[in-house]
Amino acid sequence: MHTLPLTVRRSIELMGLVILGFVIIQGQQIIMPLLMAFFMSIVLLPVYRFLVSKKIPRVLAIVMSLLVMIIVTVLIVLFISSQLKPVISDFPSIKENILKHIDSLSKWFSEKTGMSEDQQTDIVNQQSQKMLDSAGNVLGGAAGSVGSVLIFFGLLPIYTFLILYYKDILVKFIFLWFPKDHYAKVREVIHETESMIKSYLVGLLIQITYITILLGVALMLFGIQHALLIGVIFAILNLIPYIGALFGNIIGVLLTLSSSEELGPVLTVLIAIAVVQFLDNNILMPRIVGGKIKINALASLAGVFVGGALAGIPGMFLSLPLIAVFKIIFDRSEQFKQWGVLFGDELPGEKKKLKTAKK
Repeated sequence: MHTLPLTVRRSIELMGLVILGFVIIQGQQIIMPLLMAFFMSIVLLPVYRFLVSKKIPRVLAIVMSLLVMIIVTVLIVLFISSQLKPVISDFPSIKENILKHIDSLSKWFSEKTGMSEDQQTDIVNQQSQKMLDSAGNVLGGAAGSVGSVLIFFGLLPIYTFLILYYKDILVKFIFLWFPKDHYAKVREVIHETESMIKSYLVGLLIQITYITILLGVALMLFGIQHALLIGVIFAILNLIPYIGALFGNIIGVLLTLSSSEELGPVLTVLIAIAVVQFLDNNILMPRIVGGKIKINALASLAGVFVGGALAGIPGMFLSLPLIAVFKIIFDRSEQFKQWGVLFGDELPGEKKKLKTAKK
């Protein structure tokens, strides 16, 4: 059988990546809910299979599984809302504290640079005017953003229901793409993908819970206001690899500054976050996920930025599990094996050293 030259195959792969990116950008309102529904359906599969094993009709089993997902989501939203109420009620004092911090920062900046407070005010006013000039574009897209969110969460349960209902057809569709002598490898990829996604997403739910408890309780013991809210926000933002933790730190500092006139609590928050993050990254999360996602830091970080550029926040959140799924497929394909190596965390020579050590 005639095979294409290597350079032609690589060119086709790169063109395929460009076309895939274009398709994701143009169809993200359809693709992102589908991908999220695919991951959610895999997480709900054990619940669905358990209910079916108890002789519950398939449709009712799927509906009950979806109800579990909806109840968990509603409880999380209610918990966050309950934590936001004190912040909203304390808004006058928060505004006063922020003004004091701005005044202190302005005086410090004047001492260091010699720039008067009036000059600083002029600069702030100029920048504010620029922000107001661009606000029209933001407000103009706000309705579209709200509409996109409503479409996303409206389609998510529908897609999840249909994927669970037609899962056997989808599996058969996958198998029909390959010759029968490859069925064992295809079955292995499907089982490993299912195991990885379940382990990863369930691990994220557990991660949100223990980070909220650890960070929230630690900050409460130190007398930090809005301690649980800081814990919840950091735990949720931490789901986005690398970038989320940075924004979690910033929001934690801002919430602390808004409720305190001193900088001591800010240092307490930063130290508490650093300790919890160390425990999470080095002890807790590796044991929970069990090393299922073996993606190197470069591929993870690049994936987050590319996912964000192509599909916004959903793209950033889904980037890591998607790369992990692709790696599982690439590792078992001779044609795309080099992509699996690029995404992996195994340095050249490590496997050889491991074998030598075992001997």
